Amino acid sequence: MNAREIVSGVSALGARDFDRRLFDELIPLPDGTSYNAYLVRGNDKVALIDTVDPHKTGVLMAQLESLSHLDFLIIQHVEQDHSGSAPMVLARYPNATIITTPKAKPMIVDHLHIDPQRIRTVENGQILSLGGRTLEFIHAPWVHWPETMLTYLKEDRILFTCDFLGSHLATTELYGREKARVYEAAKRYYAEIMMPFRAMIKGHLEKLARYEIDIIAPSHGPLYDDAGFILDAYKHWVSDPPANLVVLPYVSMHGSTQAMVDHLISALADRGVCIEPFNMTVTDLGRLASTLVDAATVIFATPTLLVGPHPSIVSSAYLVNALRPKLRHAAVIGSYGWAGKSVETIVGLTSKLKVKWLDSVMVKGLPDGATFKALDRLAEAVATEHQNLEDKPARRLHS
Repeated sequence: MNAREIVSGVSALGARDFDRRLFDELIPLPDGTSYNAYLVRGNDKVALIDTVDPHKTGVLMAQLESLSHLDFLIIQHVEQDHSGSAPMVLARYPNATIITTPKAKPMIVDHLHIDPQRIRTVENGQILSLGGRTLEFIHAPWVHWPETMLTYLKEDRILFTCDFLGSHLATTELYGREKARVYEAAKRYYAEIMMPFRAMIKGHLEKLARYEIDIIAPSHGPLYDDAGFILDAYKHWVSDPPANLVVLPYVSMHGSTQAMVDHLISALADRGVCIEPFNMTVTDLGRLASTLVDAATVIFATPTLLVGPHPSIVSSAYLVNALRPKLRHAAVIGSYGWAGKSVETIVGLTSKLKVKWLDSVMVKGLPDGATFKALDRLAEAVATEHQNLEDKPARRLHS
């Protein structure tokens, strides 16, 4: 795609990747993604903010074909989908200097083998004048790496955020006009990448409150010309209490655990509790992660395999533990053939969760009347714990 003007002198570059379906060999991409870069021209100097994933380098270099001189390459985040084309940019512009954070400098050397003499570091709040345009650098560690920064273009009130506030969404639109679609993509992206760092993100959002922002320009997905749309969404995701929602990852090998899951779903629904079940043999991990953003309770349902939980449930427990959503309660249900330690294993795998563990329900063989009564008691306990929580939230769209 060609460069597209945001405002006079500021252009969106980069590449759309409509066909990419997996990110980090882990995250499904139902809508592809993009790698956004931005060119900012001042009266005296020119800066390129971020690059693109190496397999799209040709697209970026074609967009830069008519640019005879580049003064600064601003690397906001070292991960290769944003910095990976930097060596080729520097080769074309031998007088360009990289601008980045002190933490990023050695990482750039390690990951990209760039001469450290070509890297200049900037402190939090430091200003770079391009002549008539001023860039302010805002350190934002742990969104989602330790070296990340944001860049604020003061005169045009544009905030360049790299991974922060982005979305894996390939679209030809410069701005996200289908708000429901953009909201879901941004929420999924937050869940998969940003949620483990929500305490730090909350602080960064508070820091940004003093800036006048007209446009937010992330390095994945469309731009926002309504900054409040994405900022309000993030404030909700990181700060609000969880909703009246149970997430239920499950697997059933011979039907016993499935019978328990079916009964528990009905028991929870009868008590006014919203529930989202996920069969982990076929589940899109991004959908699971996105649903966890609002959930108050997670219940793992597993058969026993070699005295432990099913590997798919092991993976889901590991994922939930890594994402650290704002859950308040957890439980385990399932079945076993002769013996098992599924409950102990799952509790151990989720040690980072700050949750209250409710009574688990494990049955030898097929569930019977006593098993179903125990599941009813679990449903009642969940309903009691969920009192005063709001119903599962619908999409919150900034008007």
